Amino acid sequence: MTLRAAAESRDHRERLGTLSEARRGDRERRAGSSLCGSAAAVLLLSPHVRGAAQRSPTLGRERAAPQQGDGGAVREQAAAESLGAQSAARGPRRGGLRSLADPRSGLRRSFSMKIFKCYFKHTLQQKVFILFLTLWLLSLLKLLNVRRLFPQKDIYLVEYSLSTSPFVRNRYTHVKDEVRYEVNCSGIYEQEPLEIGKTLEIRRRDIIDLEDDDVVAMTSDCDIYQTLRGYAQKLVSKEEKSFPIAYSLVVHKDAIMVERLIHAIYNQHNIYCIHYDRKAPDSFKVAMNNLAKCFSNIFIASKLEAVEYAHISRLQADLNCLSDLLKSSVQWKYVINLCGQDFPLKSNFELVSELKKLNGANMLETVKPPNSKLERFTYHHELRRVPYEYVKLPVRTNVSKEAPPHNIQIFVGSAYFVLSQAFVKYIFNNSVIQDFFAWSKDTYSPDEHFWATLIRVPGIPGEISRSAQDVSDLQSKTRLVKWNYYEGFFYPGCTGSHLRSVCIYGAAELRWLIKDGHWFANKFDSKVDPILIKCLAEKLEEQQRDWITLSSEKLFMDRNLTTTS
Repeated sequence: MTLRAAAESRDHRERLGTLSEARRGDRERRAGSSLCGSAAAVLLLSPHVRGAAQRSPTLGRERAAPQQGDGGAVREQAAAESLGAQSAARGPRRGGLRSLADPRSGLRRSFSMKIFKCYFKHTLQQKVFILFLTLWLLSLLKLLNVRRLFPQKDIYLVEYSLSTSPFVRNRYTHVKDEVRYEVNCSGIYEQEPLEIGKTLEIRRRDIIDLEDDDVVAMTSDCDIYQTLRGYAQKLVSKEEKSFPIAYSLVVHKDAIMVERLIHAIYNQHNIYCIHYDRKAPDSFKVAMNNLAKCFSNIFIASKLEAVEYAHISRLQADLNCLSDLLKSSVQWKYVINLCGQDFPLKSNFELVSELKKLNGANMLETVKPPNSKLERFTYHHELRRVPYEYVKLPVRTNVSKEAPPHNIQIFVGSAYFVLSQAFVKYIFNNSVIQDFFAWSKDTYSPDEHFWATLIRVPGIPGEISRSAQDVSDLQSKTRLVKWNYYEGFFYPGCTGSHLRSVCIYGAAELRWLIKDGHWFANKFDSKVDPILIKCLAEKLEEQQRDWITLSSEKLFMDRNLTTTS
């Protein structure tokens, strides 16, 4: 009796366990159907989630054989067998389950097929839901001002009233970020800490200057442009008018920097040639053409080159402008070549006074070549596209060059010059110079030895003897360039930044630049320090007014002395 009761009790417990497992399976199937029909089905797209689901016993993955002593696993297996037997006895169930040889496999496969069908049935709905959710989040972030969550640098607009930058069009951005500093240029010149500190704060912001399209718009109406920039207010003395200067500008980018340079050096009695790179952006070309149209004494070079770095095309661009300037009706005394990142350090009145002191001589750098530069002109170079570079460069070959023609001795210097008109006429009408130019075509950076060598050629106007001492870049007043490896020795450290070892000047160098004694300097960049360019232009205008005032007073005093005597 006891054994029978125990057996009945055991059978009763097994039936209860089987029923419990069956109910649990129904709940899981209902949960799976609900999951498939809801947005949570997106989770099934994840391979990790699918893998976990496939490993679940409810999705048909065969479980490992129960280990000895694992009572829970034994009971689950027994319950599944009992449920399978009951299913087989009842026949096919609603929901598509059918009797198979292995009832457990039938249950799991049927449920897997249900999930499989549901996944493909609702894929489009899931994609639409994800897209809708993404757009909703983006709209919410925009309403909440995403910059609060992801802070950005503030901006500084160099010329807000003329800019068409998106930062200006989006007024909410401008109101929040654009900060105007009333910088006192006299304080910058005197190196007052407060004013220098303002420039440093500006440089920590994203500096937004006028784009080429802005310059195109600004120069589209010449009358408005000239009034805007105050060209009619430029002061000039009689001494300046009697000593016109020619300029050759070889440029290729940043139209606003070229525009500011021209404004700083412009006078009605001077003459200006602009050579822009044929590869330059169309908007830059239009801006240069607009500038030329607005002034009768500014013109575009008649022949334009596709200028490559350190290539003969750079030298040819200057020669094209020099040739055109010789044909001009303006009887200029000296010609000065500039690039877009140059800026004057002297007013026009001071520059004329300095040029008169040359008395027909020329001003440029010319030194004996160091060993490090000999291979530039002793080997044949070919223009090639260099790996990891965006430009073509002259590359040295193993082919040695023949000696320079006519026993010319090579000297080196820079591409910058101040040349008399007599010198320029001579080089265009001398076969020795023409032969030397042809010989230089396959050298590296020929403009850095061409002019330095010509000035030493016997018989050339303004000749410097070959035996004469070197004229270094610090002695030549044509250009003040600060090299990082000489900082602290020949000049103070750079307060801006560096590009290819050359300092891009900062505002703290304003006083040093003006006091150094050079006529022009390189490099300037408004995106590095816009305040320096603004203050330098302001100081030059101030000096021009002061010198003309002094000149007028001196002339008045001289006339009085002549009258009384």
